[in-house]
Amino acid sequence: MDRVLIVDDDVELCRLLSERLSSEGFALEAVHDGPRGLERVLSQEHALIILDLMLPGMGGLDVLRRVRIHSSVPVLILTARGEDVDRILGLEIGADDYLPKPFNPRELIARIRAILRRTSRSATSGSSVTVGDLRLDPAAREVWLNNIRLDLTSVEFALLETLLRDAGHIVTREQLTEMVLGRKLGPFDRVIDVHISNLRKKLGRANGEERIKSVRGSGYVFVVRSETK
Repeated sequence: MDRVLIVDDDVELCRLLSERLSSEGFALEAVHDGPRGLERVLSQEHALIILDLMLPGMGGLDVLRRVRIHSSVPVLILTARGEDVDRILGLEIGADDYLPKPFNPRELIARIRAILRRTSRSATSGSSVTVGDLRLDPAAREVWLNNIRLDLTSVEFALLETLLRDAGHIVTREQLTEMVLGRKLGPFDRVIDVHISNLRKKLGRANGEERIKSVRGSGYVFVVRSETK
């Protein structure tokens, strides 16, 4: 039974989600303030964290910042509708995905299952792949650039693996959303784009150029340069 932690000050919402998730085979623990939430996240007892951004004691973004110093546990943030800046900032800090309130519990369960499938799959997803000076090892969940280990979140790892296995070819935003996030691409959905931006910063440039190229109106391609073929 996968353990899920929800950090939200809405006690009634937590009660309802606990009942719903338990019926779906999950064990839910709920805490209602930022400091306690951070403490429980860092216990490393949970497979996934559901994190509200509006919390007493310590805001959700501050909790997420501190979590990412120590842990790559998947985090799904909850936001009020209209909090676009906070959503993007949450993704930049290291959240896997977001869900705006109010939400349908079935959508939340679908997001949870998709994230857990991805993290489970990445741990057993086959042989390593090397493109130029970059090597990705799915079994160890490690990425090495010029023999230096990169610190990636679980969603960044899955995104990079998807692009590397199809290096030199365009992978559409729709395909990346389905393969990495496990859901359909929604209108005005920028989640993949923010994760690409984060990944570019961690990978740096090669010969002065981005390693992941945007293809307008289509998607992204991991560039294979002639000297590394």
